[in-house]
Amino acid sequence: MSRTRRLPPLLGCVLLGGVLLALYAPGGVLRRDEPPPGPAGRSPYDLSGSIEDAQDRLRHRPDDAAIWASLGLLYLEQGRRTADGAYYGKAQGAFERSLRLPTGDGEPYIDAVIGMGALANARHDFAGAVRWAERAREAAPYRWPLYGVLTDAYLELGQYERAERALRRMLDGRPDLASFTRAARLEQLHGRTGPARRLLLRACEIAGAPAEYAFCQWQLGELSWNGGDARGALAAYTRALAADPGHVPSRAGKARAEAALGHLDQARHDYATVVTRSPSSVVEYGELLEHLGDRAAARRQYAVFTAQHKLLAAGGNADDLAMGTYEANHGDPEAAVRHLRAEWRRRRSVVVADALGWALHKAGRHAEAAEYAARAARLGGHDALFAYHRGEIERALGHTESARAHLTRALSINPHFSPAGAARARALLAATA
Repeated sequence: MSRTRRLPPLLGCVLLGGVLLALYAPGGVLRRDEPPPGPAGRSPYDLSGSIEDAQDRLRHRPDDAAIWASLGLLYLEQGRRTADGAYYGKAQGAFERSLRLPTGDGEPYIDAVIGMGALANARHDFAGAVRWAERAREAAPYRWPLYGVLTDAYLELGQYERAERALRRMLDGRPDLASFTRAARLEQLHGRTGPARRLLLRACEIAGAPAEYAFCQWQLGELSWNGGDARGALAAYTRALAADPGHVPSRAGKARAEAALGHLDQARHDYATVVTRSPSSVVEYGELLEHLGDRAAARRQYAVFTAQHKLLAAGGNADDLAMGTYEANHGDPEAAVRHLRAEWRRRRSVVVADALGWALHKAGRHAEAAEYAARAARLGGHDALFAYHRGEIERALGHTESARAHLTRALSINPHFSPAGAARARALLAATA
């Protein structure tokens, strides 16, 4: 029943959409007909190879601001692809080096400015992302990736009208994979899955690199999963992995869909593969193990998560949303409320509204919880887990008919939304039939 299982959906767009558009757009570091130079036989879209090539070029041209910016963007994309946050620190170092170097007109290299905005989004510093993107817009209003950074940041801040205006500017100037995937996310937020699917299919058609295609297929998988189509989701995740076997989000999605379809051995194998590469799915894996009765193994996964969080917090990068969600489901509800109130002060998005409402419910404050659950629904909470949370809250308030309606809706949206949550929703409905 956890949202700690993956990053908020927009953050994938932050990285792939913004990074590849910044690299290949007109005026960007690279052009599609001029892939990064490298040894013969290497794929022009091999991220690890491209990083090595940029590093090699910097050994000969250490004061080239453009190469430093391109390296930072490549690090960002590698971080998204592998779900390895260590690449974010590398990206920051590359961007900062680029910003310190002089350019021909004496201005900072604009892709480094945009990259810092994308990096801020990846680190959940959405107000900071807006500041970087606005700085880029003042200097170069026709560099379309900056509007992607703005779209993503405003969505996470809950400022949806501003997000839509930024996206419209991006679509008008550069209708491509980066803008189509963001438009699909907005359509999905409003519950319009048909238009969202058409936009993602269009993005898949124009994807030029394996990483782009994998990203689009992953998004299609997420759309299918959120709509309750576990088989369709599994097919999309599998296509993504065929294009990019190292795409961690698709591997995690594949495991989730396999578990829903009863392929438990394969699901456990894929989850084990994911968590050895990135700890981003350890709570989700732990919840499956707990549902299957292997509580000792589940506790080991939860211990990995809490250790990771302590390291992040010690470095000043605490994730209050992830930790608050974890505490609400598996730990101290009062601690969950503290974490999520802190997150709510930073951004008032649909995900945070739902998470805070759930934490308040787990802490016994059901009336206040209901206010946040209703707010999540108003913001665009077309999500089975949100509906389930609201059903549990209404039940705690004694509103039996409303509770049944929300629990029924949760299962109609996605009968596999959570191993434990879906089972409980069915049990509650059966008990009040």
